[in-house]
Amino acid sequence: MSVRGPVQVIPNVEVPMRDGTVLRADMYRPAEDGKYPVLLSRTPYDKSMANGIGNPAVRLASAGYVVLLQDCRGRFASDGDFYPFLNEMDDGYDSVEWAATQPWSTGKVGMFGPSYVGATQWLAAASQPPHLVTIVPAVTDCDYHDGWFFQSGAFCLGFLLAWTLTSLGLPDIKRLDLSGERKVELMQRMMRDIDDFANVAGRLPLNDIPDLLDTGLASYYGDWLAHPNDGEYWSRWNIARFHERITVPVLAIGGWYDLFTKGTLRNFTGMRSNGGSEVARKHQRLIMGPWSHTTPLFGPAQGHHAFGMQSLGAVQDLDGQTLRWFDYWLKSVDNGVAEDPPLTVFTIGAGEWQPASDWPLPNTQFTSYYLHSVGSANSDSGDGVLSPDVPGDEPSDTYAYDPRDPVPTRGGGIMPGGGAYDQRPVEARHDVLVYSTPPLVRDVEVTGPITVALWASTSAVDTDFTAKLVDVYPDGYALNLADNIVRARYRNSLERPELMEPGRAYEFAIDLLGTSNLFRTGHRIRLEISSSNFPRFDRNANTGGDPATETRLVPALQTIFHDSGQPSHIVLPIVPR
Repeated sequence: MSVRGPVQVIPNVEVPMRDGTVLRADMYRPAEDGKYPVLLSRTPYDKSMANGIGNPAVRLASAGYVVLLQDCRGRFASDGDFYPFLNEMDDGYDSVEWAATQPWSTGKVGMFGPSYVGATQWLAAASQPPHLVTIVPAVTDCDYHDGWFFQSGAFCLGFLLAWTLTSLGLPDIKRLDLSGERKVELMQRMMRDIDDFANVAGRLPLNDIPDLLDTGLASYYGDWLAHPNDGEYWSRWNIARFHERITVPVLAIGGWYDLFTKGTLRNFTGMRSNGGSEVARKHQRLIMGPWSHTTPLFGPAQGHHAFGMQSLGAVQDLDGQTLRWFDYWLKSVDNGVAEDPPLTVFTIGAGEWQPASDWPLPNTQFTSYYLHSVGSANSDSGDGVLSPDVPGDEPSDTYAYDPRDPVPTRGGGIMPGGGAYDQRPVEARHDVLVYSTPPLVRDVEVTGPITVALWASTSAVDTDFTAKLVDVYPDGYALNLADNIVRARYRNSLERPELMEPGRAYEFAIDLLGTSNLFRTGHRIRLEISSSNFPRFDRNANTGGDPATETRLVPALQTIFHDSGQPSHIVLPIVPR
């Protein structure tokens, strides 16, 4: 993005909301007087820190835009009380319309930014401000119950605890009605919690976070734990419910290792089908890279794996693509945006970008790969096999899931610590079942949504099952591609949990969200099955009790079936090359 002119910065511009609350924004604008389109970014993370990579205010302003970086309600320079997502629809509407009526505005407003800043865009668009023309959300979600806070009923503990302690809690200490000495003491305790994160995450019960809950610093954390079932509390912020009300074109950016891969893909497909206008349905564009939540902001290396200069090149050009998008929709520049492919994905393994017209790709061949063993698939030294052959009469596999010794998180969609890691340390555990194909005799591209149909029983009344898709290199390096979890009590409904009958076999659907990977000749396709991924997800205590208040942990014996009547399998979206 080239610099085209000098920029004037005006801090703490006051923006009144409908209830009289004043929010404040830093304005970056061309120094020359005139009317310009407005780009709005609404953040809970301090507007004065937002003008870095991913929020290029100076560069956008120098290209002929008025850029507003605004603190959300109750955060930093803005007045009011903060509660995640609660006021973002109304405040987003009011902020857009205020910006559109200012003397330096052309009346056209766009929005941009990642993560929660992306959520403020979707929620503002759902409120239908007349002058909002387009949004550019990055690495953000769709269904905040089944995505941001829970995954298939399991609490996203690692991310939520770290997010609340650091990004949300610490900055709000100054707002508490406490003496200066008490505030310093509280800050020191929270810093110790952050430094000792592993032990804090392992504390029971889950709602025993006194520095957050007893002080009133982040009471919403207790509210999340108190609402494990989907329902009215969460539906207020479920973007999928509002797709038909959103009428603007969208340039979205997501990552295969992001926290919110599922929501990013769901917003893209949902808006293409149900968007509130023809222009919205026709002009949804999505870029999916090999990125975790902190990238594409900071480069292509994800965990222990680097994806090469091609992914870095795309990172460097995202600002240019964003500006090109805004130039088309806000300045009517004829730059070919309307002819761009709806979807651009980075294919891991191939190390290349490919355009696509839809998700899944139109020529996808959904192919089932079945689990096989002679009863000892435990660990990567076991006898588990993955193949397209339908199983016959085969013995089941068993393992003990002990929540006192859970399988540790190793990469994937978690923050901090997400991305791509060698999975061999995890696969050496006896409580991880490993099913692998023989070395491939030809390249196999897997691009699209992935699901696992798992037949299983347990000795408990409730438990978890996890699945992970892995690319095994000829030297044994095991690259994680996609993973997820299902909490057994939510196997039929996220709104109405049902406990299990111990020893009875049930079929579980595990959504592995999606990926794009080329399994090279000589590589193996691998599926891991287990019952924990901690601290990414909270541990299932196996008792059937309330996860927020449970303190008792009970081991469970898990049985995985793969026979003709109970053919556990993974469905891979294979794309002919």
